[in-house]
Amino acid sequence: MNARFGPAGQAENYRGKSSVQYPAWLAERGLDAFEYQCGKGVNVGEETARAVGEAAQKSGVVLSLHAPYFINLANPDPESLKKTTGYILSACRAADWMGAARVTVHTGALMKRTRREALDIAIKSLKEVIAACDGEGFGHITLCPETMGKINQLGDLDEVLELCQLDERLLPCIDFGHLYARSLGELEGEEATVRMLDRVEELLGRDRASRFHSHFSKIAFTPNGGEKVHLTFDQQDFGPDPAPLMRELARRRWSPTIICESAGTQDVDALTMKKQYLAHLI
Repeated sequence: MNARFGPAGQAENYRGKSSVQYPAWLAERGLDAFEYQCGKGVNVGEETARAVGEAAQKSGVVLSLHAPYFINLANPDPESLKKTTGYILSACRAADWMGAARVTVHTGALMKRTRREALDIAIKSLKEVIAACDGEGFGHITLCPETMGKINQLGDLDEVLELCQLDERLLPCIDFGHLYARSLGELEGEEATVRMLDRVEELLGRDRASRFHSHFSKIAFTPNGGEKVHLTFDQQDFGPDPAPLMRELARRRWSPTIICESAGTQDVDALTMKKQYLAHLI
């Protein structure tokens, strides 16, 4: 099985009137994945969600869903955890309607705590979230904690991998643009790519490592904060370059789902990555 590629949300090239026609449009362009965006809240109704899911299935497009951005697993306040759990349950419900197998979840902010303190809180919170998802019948949906782009956020690679060790159903959402930005450009290139993928395999095992979830885009960063803004592949001032990752995934014969988050050109740039990956599979 090969890696799958597609956009986060609707690309600026798309002129359709509805998200229901979007999967067929993506398939016509040679893409086979799509991450439905609920970052500002889960506002999609059951009828629309089921229609998007049916359209995606007909077009051979695999769906995932991005849970609301304001989730913070690292907040110890019981009321905050209650809200976070509700947001994730709503995301899982919409994903279930769509037939989306994966839900991407932000990890949270440090909130003036040490990284270890914040991670311990997030581990406890995620355990409760998993139990709630199981209780609501969403145990078949894979939660994907995401690596984050700002330095003051929880979610470097090791932190996300530690969260994913809580339950074998969890998969990391490795955002290579975020890791590049929070490392101020260090996590880029052949050597860094090999090191990161080796680390995923070391901590999660080859099977889970080979099918991880991923976001990719070029991202501008600031020296003090990390992530500033998402860019397109045509912009050259910042990275990361996708080519080393595509070469290495092909060499390992891994088959993750790669969701492109470029600023408006996510369909074009996703196709660029797919072509690079397939070229190295030969």
